[in-house]
Amino acid sequence: MNDAEAQAILESLIDDARRAGADAADALIHSVVSSGVSWRLGKLEDVERSEGRDLGLRILIGRRQASVSTTDFSRAGLKELVARCAAMAKAAPEDPYCGLAPKERLARPPFPDLDLGDFAEPDTETLKARAAACEEAALAVKGVVNSSGAGAGYGEGRKWFATSEGFFGASGGAHHSVSVSVIAQDAAGMERDYDYDSKTHLIDMRAPEDVGRRAGERAVARLSPRKLKSRTAPVIFDKRLSGSLLAHLAGAINGGAIARGVSFLKDKKGARIFPAGVNVIDDPLIRRGHASRPFDGEGVAGERLKIIDDGVLTDWLMNSAQARQLGLETNGRAVRGPNGPPGAGATNLYLEPGARSLRDLMTDAGAGFIVTDKFSPQINANTGDYSVGCSGFWFENGEIAYPASEITIAGDLPSMFAAIVAADDLEFIGAINAPSVLVGEMTIAGN
Repeated sequence: MNDAEAQAILESLIDDARRAGADAADALIHSVVSSGVSWRLGKLEDVERSEGRDLGLRILIGRRQASVSTTDFSRAGLKELVARCAAMAKAAPEDPYCGLAPKERLARPPFPDLDLGDFAEPDTETLKARAAACEEAALAVKGVVNSSGAGAGYGEGRKWFATSEGFFGASGGAHHSVSVSVIAQDAAGMERDYDYDSKTHLIDMRAPEDVGRRAGERAVARLSPRKLKSRTAPVIFDKRLSGSLLAHLAGAINGGAIARGVSFLKDKKGARIFPAGVNVIDDPLIRRGHASRPFDGEGVAGERLKIIDDGVLTDWLMNSAQARQLGLETNGRAVRGPNGPPGAGATNLYLEPGARSLRDLMTDAGAGFIVTDKFSPQINANTGDYSVGCSGFWFENGEIAYPASEITIAGDLPSMFAAIVAADDLEFIGAINAPSVLVGEMTIAGN
């Protein structure tokens, strides 16, 4: 489907919604393609490819709204969709905050060229070669004895969005990926680790062999882990996991959570919640960014936000309805799929790197624990209480001392945020990224 075809379908749908009694309406078409292979111990295990196309319609009648979706693009099917959605909107309860984004906030063409994909779908043989090379490099690392499997994939998505205010826009992106998980063994037992990479352009990807070698080396480094005695100690989150702390931040400053009063940061806008000098950016306009977009899920123009500025929380992540409820203006963070009204969320969210290396942070801390893998995090959204099972490495005097496992660390996110010190090793491999971070002392539950 090209832009002209999509625009014709969406504008016809909105015209039908008007005739069915809509005061306002918006609609989108989302088209996705994905392919991938699974590879284990030198053999192909699985090949997958899927294509999908969905359409979503939202109708607003007064302060009532309803949303429906379909995969039936026939003219008769779309007319029935409009009739069903209009009937649902008339029967829906009133929502004083619902509505389209303000017309003056809508993005206007020409939209920025963000170069969000090479749109070069590889064939199955190419994907097999990438996965095989990745696994072979991992298995070649001394001490690696088995593989949980490697994978290589490709995906692309395109979205067309229109509103009854006259907005129409198209966006889309693509990504390549490769990953592997392997098992190392010594006299004390077996340990597993992994590595992966994902980029919008193949040329920016690390070589599959490099991904495999790093996975193997990580698995070997975890062999013969010790159990720590329960204590309090400085904790560092490796850059592979530190982005999870930003994900918790994004959830806590989501406009929906703030409007409902169910966030531990609900009263902290304008307050210093990170140390001075710490900045967290959300930027939908990064070229080749994993979550870049020229406009948000309501058509609002994208802009770079410094969510944390010199340690101070500056804003929530809001769509138009949430902004109205909070007495504010949308900041272009609406997210929208075919099913349901807009939500809100981050785009390319990242913590700016510090000036010092990971080894410097370890030296400053003296002795402590580096988290390199975690599972089953438990977060209390109202208080920020935090606990997670993990494994990693005990360090002393700036050096890794030994691997450690079967540990739980616990603390609270407000205290962790307030103590964060960022290393200089920021790497962009997804939509949420952070360098390694020292979060101060936490409770470590071990033996």
